[in-house]
Amino acid sequence: MNLMYPAVDPIPLPAPVWLFKVLHVLTLALHFITVEMLLGGLLVASLLNLFGSGKPAGDAKAMLRLNASAALARRLPIVMTFVINLGVPPLLFAQVLYGRALYTSSVLIGFYWIAVIFLLMACYYILYRFAAGTEAGRAVWWQGLLAWLLAAVIAKIYSTNMTLMLRPEVWGEMYARTARGTHLPPGDPTLLPRWLFMLSGGLWVAGVWMIWVAGRRVFEMPVRSYLGAVGGRLALVMLVVQGAAAWWVQRAQPESVRQALAAHALYHYAGLVWMGAAALTLGFAAWAALARPTSRGAGWVGGVLLLVTILGMTLYRDGIRDLTLLGKGFDVWQRTVVTNWSVVILFLVLFVGGLGAAGWLISVMMRARPIQEKVGA
Repeated sequence: MNLMYPAVDPIPLPAPVWLFKVLHVLTLALHFITVEMLLGGLLVASLLNLFGSGKPAGDAKAMLRLNASAALARRLPIVMTFVINLGVPPLLFAQVLYGRALYTSSVLIGFYWIAVIFLLMACYYILYRFAAGTEAGRAVWWQGLLAWLLAAVIAKIYSTNMTLMLRPEVWGEMYARTARGTHLPPGDPTLLPRWLFMLSGGLWVAGVWMIWVAGRRVFEMPVRSYLGAVGGRLALVMLVVQGAAAWWVQRAQPESVRQALAAHALYHYAGLVWMGAAALTLGFAAWAALARPTSRGAGWVGGVLLLVTILGMTLYRDGIRDLTLLGKGFDVWQRTVVTNWSVVILFLVLFVGGLGAAGWLISVMMRARPIQEKVGA
């Protein structure tokens, strides 16, 4: 009997573990995409506003920056709604699969975990103020940076919790110090690289997003061309930076975990898919930096490459978690399962129906009559 973890819930799982794992990885990948769009889009929009404001009225380059900043900023509150709503399903699936570890780590840093709610509300409020300011052409870059800082702090808390759930050896020491949830865990070599990996990823995702936005006909052609070119350059540079961060994350793992990842067929091929899709995205970004794409086709190509890259990364990350916990006596696959197929089928029908409804709503929005977007409009 392993005394490191709380006892297993006596209620069996209502569906196979593999189904929960598939749904968890899929929804988590979608959540990661929106998180990266928020983190990267906020920082890019803030910097464009900073370098575009305070210039003479006839400065064409400054106007391009202000219009590009507003194009991203006015969409960020919508991105935030997807961040929140797409964050709920993977968290629920994680609680089902890893509850004994995740609940424990959440309680141990309970003060910070609950603070996420209030940090998120503050970030959301400032986000709306920032978007309104960019549309009016005002110098509101400091609001964008403040919102980004709050979002980055939330990401740090999440990284801390998801790392702490893999460290049952420090739980007793933390609880002995205080049961109030106010102490952060002792240092871990994987925490900083994991956090920086997500932050750097936001910038190349924002670059691909800018290429997609460049295909929208609601902007004048110079703005679209500017978005496509800057997006390509940003994605090109930051993919390399995140590659370095990924290497750091890999080297920070214990040797036993690295060997297990290499030996496990699923996670080995997930890593290959991730690297291959990232390489293709790198080539696409280089092309966009030179070609300044303004077509919807280029945006969709970038979107597909982005999705495949994040899916590969998410599955590989899932392998790091499972193999780390397995080495510490937690086997996620060893659960009692009593499948209720009627409930499972009903859930899957509603799940697919919900995705279809969301896709239809997005298609209606994209077919809507475009309204010209510009600063001060």
